[in-house]
Amino acid sequence: MSEEMAPAGRMIPDGGTEHRDVNDVVEEEWIEETTPFERVYEIIRTTYNPASAGEIADRARVSATTARKHLRTLESAGEVTTSQDGQTTCYRRSETAIVTEHAQSLLAELSPEEIASGVADMKAQIQEWREEYGVDSPEEFARERDVDDVDSDYGALLTEWQTTRRNLALAQATLAIGEASNTGHLTGTDTDDESDDDASVVV
Repeated sequence: MSEEMAPAGRMIPDGGTEHRDVNDVVEEEWIEETTPFERVYEIIRTTYNPASAGEIADRARVSATTARKHLRTLESAGEVTTSQDGQTTCYRRSETAIVTEHAQSLLAELSPEEIASGVADMKAQIQEWREEYGVDSPEEFARERDVDDVDSDYGALLTEWQTTRRNLALAQATLAIGEASNTGHLTGTDTDDESDDDASVVV
């Protein structure tokens, strides 16, 4: 390691320097600069598979009791969902929170008018596929065409159709969230789409 990249160290009583692992230094700074709640929240934001309070506590460098307290708060706010693994309660990021985060990112990049235009384009594309192949959904398309290879022409179209449907649901959710933010009220999503299932699909 070059001198410029020398590991962080601190003075010890005999006048020497105790070298520390850079990961330890970063972790210490993280703990000093954040509250326990912020660390638990930071961990749960990237927890997509169920994890116990103990596991989250270990990653957040807090006690299990502290993690459990903050996870309950986040669950009340809709950021966290729970499931049971035997006697253990497991936690993960809620789908609602994931969709909301994606929607907020989209709203930061595009205007509602641009998003609405994109919704119209995606609906038109989906309707075109329906008419061309005589099916109502990508799942029916896959059954009718016996698509079992994602690298085939039909496989590529199947993936594109599913992706467009997913993006359509996200765009519609984004418009609803934007409207709710502007009015201060929750609103229903546009039901003039290809199926009710779309609204629950998560990216």
